[in-house]
Amino acid sequence: MKLSSIYKSAVKFGIAHDPRKKNDIRCFEDTAVLYGNPNTEVKKALVGIDIEVAELLLANELRRQQGLDLVIAHHPEGHAFAALFKVMRLQVDILKKIGVPEKVAQELLEERQREVERRLLPANHNRAVDAAKLLNMPFMCMHTPADNHVFSFVGALMKKEKPKTVQDVVDLLMSVPEYKAAVKDGIGPKIIMGSPSRQAGGILVEMTGGTEGHKDVYDKIYKKGVRTLICMHLSEDHFKKVKDANLNVVIAGHISSDTLGLNLLLDNIEREAKEKLTILDCSGFRRVKRN
Repeated sequence: MKLSSIYKSAVKFGIAHDPRKKNDIRCFEDTAVLYGNPNTEVKKALVGIDIEVAELLLANELRRQQGLDLVIAHHPEGHAFAALFKVMRLQVDILKKIGVPEKVAQELLEERQREVERRLLPANHNRAVDAAKLLNMPFMCMHTPADNHVFSFVGALMKKEKPKTVQDVVDLLMSVPEYKAAVKDGIGPKIIMGSPSRQAGGILVEMTGGTEGHKDVYDKIYKKGVRTLICMHLSEDHFKKVKDANLNVVIAGHISSDTLGLNLLLDNIEREAKEKLTILDCSGFRRVKRN
Protein backbone atom coordinates (compact mmCIF):
# COMPACT_ATOMS: atom_id res chain seq x y z
CA MET A 1 0.00 0.00 0.00
CA LYS A 2 1.49 3.35 -1.00
CA LEU A 3 1.73 6.20 1.49
CA SER A 4 -0.32 8.39 -0.86
CA SER A 5 -3.05 5.72 -0.97
CA ILE A 6 -3.27 5.64 2.82
CA TYR A 7 -3.68 9.41 2.89
CA LYS A 8 -6.30 9.43 0.12
CA SER A 9 -8.27 6.64 1.81
CA ALA A 10 -8.16 8.47 5.16
CA VAL A 11 -9.66 11.57 3.51
CA LYS A 12 -12.21 9.54 1.55
CA PHE A 13 -13.54 7.71 4.60
CA GLY A 14 -13.31 10.85 6.72
CA ILE A 15 -15.65 12.55 4.25
CA ALA A 16 -18.00 9.55 4.26
CA HIS A 17 -18.46 9.90 8.03
CA ASP A 18 -18.50 13.70 8.19
CA PRO A 19 -21.64 15.47 9.47
CA ARG A 20 -21.39 18.09 6.70
CA LYS A 21 -22.73 17.84 3.17
CA LYS A 22 -20.18 15.85 1.20
CA ASN A 23 -19.89 18.49 -1.55
CA ASP A 24 -18.64 20.99 1.04
CA ILE A 25 -15.54 18.93 1.92
CA ARG A 26 -12.33 18.83 -0.07
CA CYS A 27 -9.72 17.94 2.54
CA PHE A 28 -9.01 17.96 6.27
CA GLU A 29 -6.43 20.56 7.28
CA ASP A 30 -5.39 18.53 10.33
CA THR A 31 -4.62 15.41 8.28
CA ALA A 32 -1.45 15.26 6.21
CA VAL A 33 1.63 13.45 5.01
CA LEU A 34 4.12 15.39 7.13
CA TYR A 35 7.27 13.82 5.69
CA GLY A 36 8.09 11.12 3.18
CA ASN A 37 7.82 10.15 -0.47
CA PRO A 38 4.14 9.63 -1.40
CA ASN A 39 5.18 6.56 -3.42
CA THR A 40 6.68 4.83 -0.37
CA GLU A 41 5.38 1.26 -0.12
CA VAL A 42 3.98 0.67 3.35
CA LYS A 43 3.69 -2.80 4.80
CA LYS A 44 4.31 -2.05 8.47
CA ALA A 45 3.40 1.08 10.42
CA LEU A 46 3.77 2.33 13.98
CA VAL A 47 0.53 4.01 15.09
CA GLY A 48 0.06 6.17 18.19
CA ILE A 49 -2.26 8.83 19.54
CA ASP A 50 0.59 11.29 20.11
CA ILE A 51 3.80 10.96 18.14
CA GLU A 52 6.63 13.17 19.33
CA VAL A 53 10.42 12.92 19.13
CA ALA A 54 10.55 10.05 21.65
CA GLU A 55 8.15 7.90 19.62
CA LEU A 56 10.06 8.67 16.42
CA LEU A 57 13.30 7.52 18.07
CA LEU A 58 11.46 4.35 19.12
CA ALA A 59 10.27 3.93 15.52
CA ASN A 60 13.82 4.28 14.25
CA GLU A 61 14.98 1.51 16.59
CA LEU A 62 12.07 -0.71 15.56
CA ARG A 63 12.95 -0.09 11.92
CA ARG A 64 16.49 -1.22 12.62
CA GLN A 65 15.36 -4.35 14.48
CA GLN A 66 12.37 -5.59 12.50
CA GLY A 67 11.61 -3.21 9.66
CA LEU A 68 9.16 -0.29 9.60
CA ASP A 69 7.86 1.85 6.76
CA LEU A 70 5.70 4.58 8.31
CA VAL A 71 4.73 6.32 11.54
CA ILE A 72 1.11 7.45 11.91
CA ALA A 73 0.01 9.94 14.56
CA HIS A 74 -3.59 10.70 15.44
CA HIS A 75 -3.06 14.17 16.86
CA PRO A 76 -1.71 16.56 14.25
CA GLU A 77 1.85 17.84 14.05
CA GLY A 78 3.62 20.41 11.90
CA HIS A 79 1.46 22.45 9.53
CA ALA A 80 -1.49 20.16 10.27
CA PHE A 81 -1.32 21.21 13.94
CA ALA A 82 -1.05 24.90 13.03
CA ALA A 83 -4.24 24.54 10.93
CA LEU A 84 -6.26 22.68 13.59
CA PHE A 85 -8.63 25.60 14.17
CA LYS A 86 -9.80 25.44 10.54
CA VAL A 87 -11.49 22.04 10.88
CA MET A 88 -13.72 23.44 13.64
CA ARG A 89 -16.02 24.71 10.88
CA LEU A 90 -17.87 21.39 10.84
CA GLN A 91 -19.24 22.12 14.34
CA VAL A 92 -21.68 24.56 12.76
CA ASP A 93 -23.32 21.72 10.84
CA ILE A 94 -23.63 19.60 13.99
CA LEU A 95 -25.41 22.44 15.78
CA LYS A 96 -27.62 23.19 12.77
CA LYS A 97 -28.84 19.59 12.75
CA ILE A 98 -30.25 19.94 16.27
CA GLY A 99 -31.95 23.23 15.44
CA VAL A 100 -29.49 25.94 16.52
CA PRO A 101 -29.77 28.82 14.00
CA GLU A 102 -26.82 28.87 11.60
CA LYS A 103 -26.05 32.53 12.30
CA VAL A 104 -25.86 31.93 16.05
CA ALA A 105 -23.73 28.79 15.60
CA GLN A 106 -21.42 30.58 13.17
CA GLU A 107 -20.87 33.59 15.44
CA LEU A 108 -20.03 31.41 18.44
CA LEU A 109 -17.74 29.20 16.38
CA GLU A 110 -15.80 32.08 14.83
CA GLU A 111 -15.06 33.49 18.28
CA ARG A 112 -13.88 30.09 19.51
CA GLN A 113 -11.81 29.53 16.35
CA ARG A 114 -9.94 32.79 16.94
CA GLU A 115 -9.29 31.72 20.53
CA VAL A 116 -7.87 28.35 19.43
CA GLU A 117 -5.79 29.99 16.69
CA ARG A 118 -4.23 32.37 19.23
CA ARG A 119 -3.43 29.41 21.48
CA LEU A 120 -1.73 27.56 18.63
CA LEU A 121 0.41 30.45 17.40
CA PRO A 122 3.29 30.10 19.92
CA ALA A 123 3.51 26.29 19.68
CA ASN A 124 6.65 24.54 18.36
CA HIS A 125 4.72 22.96 15.51
CA ASN A 126 7.57 21.34 13.60
CA ARG A 127 9.49 19.72 16.44
CA ALA A 128 8.42 16.14 15.64
CA VAL A 129 8.43 16.73 11.88
CA ASP A 130 12.02 17.94 12.02
CA ALA A 131 12.98 14.77 13.89
CA ALA A 132 11.26 12.63 11.25
CA LYS A 133 13.24 14.40 8.52
CA LEU A 134 16.55 13.85 10.30
CA LEU A 135 15.70 10.17 10.76
CA ASN A 136 14.36 9.94 7.19
CA MET A 137 11.20 8.42 8.69
CA PRO A 138 7.93 8.70 6.71
CA PHE A 139 5.42 10.41 8.99
CA MET A 140 1.74 11.31 8.71
CA CYS A 141 -1.22 12.26 10.91
CA MET A 142 -4.93 11.38 10.67
CA HIS A 143 -7.07 13.51 12.99
CA THR A 144 -10.56 14.60 11.91
CA PRO A 145 -11.16 11.55 9.65
CA ALA A 146 -10.68 9.32 12.71
CA ASP A 147 -12.75 11.61 14.95
CA ASN A 148 -15.54 11.55 12.36
CA HIS A 149 -15.59 7.75 12.61
CA VAL A 150 -16.05 7.71 16.38
CA PHE A 151 -18.64 10.50 16.11
CA SER A 152 -20.75 8.51 13.64
CA PHE A 153 -20.19 5.18 15.44
CA VAL A 154 -21.27 6.41 18.89
CA GLY A 155 -24.12 8.43 17.40
CA ALA A 156 -25.44 5.39 15.52
CA LEU A 157 -25.11 3.22 18.64
CA MET A 158 -27.20 5.65 20.70
CA LYS A 159 -29.78 6.07 17.95
CA LYS A 160 -30.18 2.31 17.58
CA GLU A 161 -30.33 1.38 21.28
CA LYS A 162 -32.18 4.49 22.55
CA PRO A 163 -30.82 4.56 26.13
CA LYS A 164 -33.38 5.71 28.69
CA THR A 165 -31.09 6.76 31.52
CA VAL A 166 -27.63 8.27 31.83
CA GLN A 167 -26.40 4.95 33.20
CA ASP A 168 -27.77 3.23 30.09
CA VAL A 169 -25.55 5.54 28.04
CA VAL A 170 -22.49 4.46 30.04
CA ASP A 171 -23.46 0.78 29.76
CA LEU A 172 -23.73 1.07 25.98
CA LEU A 173 -20.28 2.65 25.77
CA MET A 174 -18.95 -0.13 27.97
CA SER A 175 -20.04 -2.66 25.35
CA VAL A 176 -17.41 -1.22 22.97
CA PRO A 177 -14.00 -2.98 23.27
CA GLU A 178 -11.97 0.25 23.30
CA TYR A 179 -13.99 1.70 26.19
CA LYS A 180 -14.05 -1.62 28.03
CA ALA A 181 -10.24 -1.75 27.82
CA ALA A 182 -10.01 1.81 29.15
CA VAL A 183 -11.77 0.74 32.35
CA LYS A 184 -8.81 -1.53 33.18
CA ASP A 185 -6.55 1.51 32.89
CA GLY A 186 -8.79 3.52 35.22
CA ILE A 187 -9.99 5.86 32.47
CA GLY A 188 -13.30 4.32 31.41
CA PRO A 189 -16.55 6.17 30.61
CA LYS A 190 -17.69 8.36 33.50
CA ILE A 191 -20.70 10.47 34.42
CA ILE A 192 -19.42 13.89 35.49
CA MET A 193 -22.78 15.68 35.54
CA GLY A 194 -26.20 14.25 36.35
CA SER A 195 -27.19 11.13 38.28
CA PRO A 196 -27.11 7.61 36.76
CA SER A 197 -30.88 7.26 37.09
CA ARG A 198 -31.65 10.59 35.41
CA GLN A 199 -33.42 10.43 32.04
CA ALA A 200 -30.98 10.66 29.12
CA GLY A 201 -33.41 12.54 26.88
CA GLY A 202 -31.99 13.98 23.67
CA ILE A 203 -28.33 13.01 23.20
CA LEU A 204 -25.62 15.04 21.47
CA VAL A 205 -22.32 13.36 20.65
CA GLU A 206 -19.37 15.80 20.76
CA MET A 207 -16.53 13.78 19.27
CA THR A 208 -15.31 15.73 16.24
CA GLY A 209 -14.56 19.23 15.06
CA GLY A 210 -10.92 19.65 16.05
CA THR A 211 -11.45 20.58 19.68
CA GLU A 212 -14.17 21.80 22.05
CA GLY A 213 -16.61 24.37 20.70
CA HIS A 214 -17.74 27.60 22.34
CA LYS A 215 -18.59 27.36 26.03
CA ASP A 216 -21.73 29.49 25.65
CA VAL A 217 -23.52 27.02 23.37
CA TYR A 218 -24.92 24.72 26.05
CA ASP A 219 -28.00 26.70 27.05
CA LYS A 220 -28.91 26.91 23.36
CA ILE A 221 -28.70 23.17 22.77
CA TYR A 222 -30.73 22.56 25.95
CA LYS A 223 -33.52 24.69 24.46
CA LYS A 224 -33.40 22.45 21.37
CA GLY A 225 -34.08 19.31 23.42
CA VAL A 226 -30.59 18.04 24.22
CA ARG A 227 -30.32 16.67 27.75
CA THR A 228 -27.17 14.52 27.62
CA LEU A 229 -23.74 15.22 26.16
CA ILE A 230 -21.29 12.45 25.28
CA CYS A 231 -17.82 14.00 25.05
CA MET A 232 -14.22 12.90 24.76
CA HIS A 233 -13.22 15.53 27.33
CA LEU A 234 -14.45 18.82 28.81
CA SER A 235 -12.46 21.78 30.15
CA GLU A 236 -13.30 23.35 33.51
CA ASP A 237 -14.68 26.48 31.84
CA HIS A 238 -16.94 24.35 29.66
CA PHE A 239 -17.91 22.21 32.67
CA LYS A 240 -19.19 25.27 34.56
CA LYS A 241 -21.35 26.30 31.61
CA VAL A 242 -22.73 22.77 31.22
CA LYS A 243 -23.64 22.79 34.91
CA ASP A 244 -25.50 26.08 34.49
CA ALA A 245 -27.42 24.58 31.56
CA ASN A 246 -28.46 21.55 33.67
CA LEU A 247 -27.18 19.01 31.13
CA ASN A 248 -26.05 15.45 31.83
CA VAL A 249 -22.47 14.82 30.75
CA VAL A 250 -20.81 11.47 30.06
CA ILE A 251 -17.08 11.60 29.39
CA ALA A 252 -16.47 8.64 27.11
CA GLY A 253 -12.72 9.09 27.35
CA HIS A 254 -10.21 10.97 25.22
CA ILE A 255 -7.58 8.37 24.35
CA SER A 256 -10.11 5.53 24.17
CA SER A 257 -12.33 7.53 21.81
CA ASP A 258 -9.35 8.45 19.65
CA THR A 259 -8.39 4.77 19.61
CA LEU A 260 -11.89 3.73 18.53
CA GLY A 261 -11.90 6.28 15.71
CA LEU A 262 -8.46 5.22 14.49
CA ASN A 263 -9.40 1.54 14.57
CA LEU A 264 -12.55 2.11 12.53
CA LEU A 265 -10.63 4.24 10.02
CA LEU A 266 -7.78 1.73 9.70
CA ASP A 267 -10.31 -1.07 9.17
CA ASN A 268 -11.78 0.85 6.24
CA ILE A 269 -8.38 1.68 4.76
CA GLU A 270 -7.26 -1.96 4.90
CA ARG A 271 -10.57 -3.22 3.55
CA GLU A 272 -10.46 -0.92 0.53
CA ALA A 273 -6.80 -1.66 -0.22
CA LYS A 274 -7.33 -5.42 0.18
CA GLU A 275 -3.81 -5.53 1.57
CA LYS A 276 -2.70 -6.50 5.04
CA LEU A 277 -1.08 -3.65 6.91
CA THR A 278 0.92 -4.74 9.93
CA ILE A 279 0.28 -2.31 12.79
CA LEU A 280 2.49 -1.78 15.81
CA ASP A 281 0.56 0.19 18.42
CA CYS A 282 2.03 2.69 20.87
CA SER A 283 1.34 5.97 22.69
CA GLY A 284 -2.09 5.00 24.04
CA PHE A 285 -3.34 3.33 20.86
CA ARG A 286 -4.39 -0.33 20.86
CA ARG A 287 -5.32 -2.00 17.59
CA VAL A 288 -8.72 -3.67 17.61
CA LYS A 289 -9.89 -5.11 14.29
CA ARG A 290 -13.52 -5.56 13.34
CA ASN A 291 -14.99 -7.81 10.67
